[in-house]
Amino acid sequence: MPRAGRDDQNTLKEGFLPLVLGGDHSLAVGSLSGVANYFRGQSKRIGYLWLDAHGDMNTPESSPSGNIHGMPLSAIIGYGATELVDLLGYKPKVEPRNVALVGVRDLDPKERRLIKESGVHVFTMRDIDERGMRDVMSEALRFVTDDTDGAAVSLDMDFVDPTDAPGVGTPVPGGVTYREAHLAMEMIADSESMVSLEVVEINPVIDLHNQTALLGVEMVLSGLGKRIL
Repeated sequence: MPRAGRDDQNTLKEGFLPLVLGGDHSLAVGSLSGVANYFRGQSKRIGYLWLDAHGDMNTPESSPSGNIHGMPLSAIIGYGATELVDLLGYKPKVEPRNVALVGVRDLDPKERRLIKESGVHVFTMRDIDERGMRDVMSEALRFVTDDTDGAAVSLDMDFVDPTDAPGVGTPVPGGVTYREAHLAMEMIADSESMVSLEVVEINPVIDLHNQTALLGVEMVLSGLGKRIL
């Protein structure tokens, strides 16, 4: 198992919440596998809340680039390269019906088909525009906590608009605002359902005056329960 997965399991065994800070989103395969395996050992299962501009649900056959950081979520729900899908000897790590993607606005053509066929729940930026972040997050949290024992959270900083989070590997215009991002994390904290947190795609080389890194710290604090009042 990747080191992140072992560390996550050990952290949970010690009664703490795993917080994984990383580079590209491929780390989620190992991190989530460790968390899911810990709960599986107790005959429990978890949901997965994926906050991202992208679906990260390509497979080697569908990916235009072949980059693994575009494939982690598909592997977690049982699609793609055997080396990723069968990690720890079972699949899927999370049932698709307990997976929710929020903030999506950039999908590859074949990826769209897999997302539609998989059964995961997707909330695009149009959903957020039309319904508001509060309504979208309420529904997403219902899906990931439906008959589960909590939810892992994976935050790609490109979830946020590049004006507030410029230091990411694949920025996409039209993302969530500073306050919408905080609201999403605050609602996660209020739900008391988070069992692990991944924060990825902060690239200090292309960041502007640590703007994205500092925002990432704020996101973690909001997700862990920091309040305005």
